[in-house]
Amino acid sequence: MADLGLKLGFLSPHNNRLCFNGFLPCRRIGFPSLSSKVIKIGDFSCSIDRPMKLNVNRTGKREHHLWMKRDSAGSGQKALNLVRIVSRLPNEKEAVYEALDKWTAWETEFPLIAAAKSLEILRKRNQWLRIIQVTKWMLSKGQGLTMGTYDTLLLAFDMDGRLDEAEAMWDTILQTHTRSVSKRLFSRMISLYDHHQMPNKIIEVFADMEELGVKPDDDTVKRIARAFGNLGEAEKRNQVLRKYERKWKYLHFNGERVRTRTTPRWDG
Repeated sequence: MADLGLKLGFLSPHNNRLCFNGFLPCRRIGFPSLSSKVIKIGDFSCSIDRPMKLNVNRTGKREHHLWMKRDSAGSGQKALNLVRIVSRLPNEKEAVYEALDKWTAWETEFPLIAAAKSLEILRKRNQWLRIIQVTKWMLSKGQGLTMGTYDTLLLAFDMDGRLDEAEAMWDTILQTHTRSVSKRLFSRMISLYDHHQMPNKIIEVFADMEELGVKPDDDTVKRIARAFGNLGEAEKRNQVLRKYERKWKYLHFNGERVRTRTTPRWDG
């Protein structure tokens, strides 16, 4: 039996054990990651290699990047605290900026979420002057440079009657973000000029929208058409309505969403 095993190559001629690799005679080589188990069958013994489970303790340095942290926990309370602080201040730039600097003195990063929530609270309370002060302070720190912040600031300028500052801000936005100005900001400026009855300015903003390929929403289309009508340009008014007015609208009837055709508002 042993001679037959040697001839077929299953047995090692050195230690009379079955080889691990099968058909070629070999000497079993031990690896540090393998453990051997010997099974005896009669006069024969075979060795089975199996992987060992090694407990490896990985000791690495875990780095904590403060600039990647965006924790909103407690941001609501911080926002209310900011609203209380600015509501008690006099209308002086130095006093407001000093108080806001103290508000962020012990922060490891700028509390952008809390500041955005505070602007929303001030907006609901119609405290437009405080919104202007807080937003200008944020922009001076290089924070909150988003379309949402610009929209809030333009609205505050509109409601506070600061048209010159709104136009200067709008020119800066167009120069800085020419191709990425959102439809929302265009609509905000057209709404601002419509609020103050300035149809010529509405047409200028609409020309920028046409040049940049920005499609106005329904309310903006109505304001643009009204501006052309106030200027006595009925043909251009009709062109705007034909091009941008929605042909269909959706109504809810008996719990279902129904598509209906709108009534054209242009002449001819």
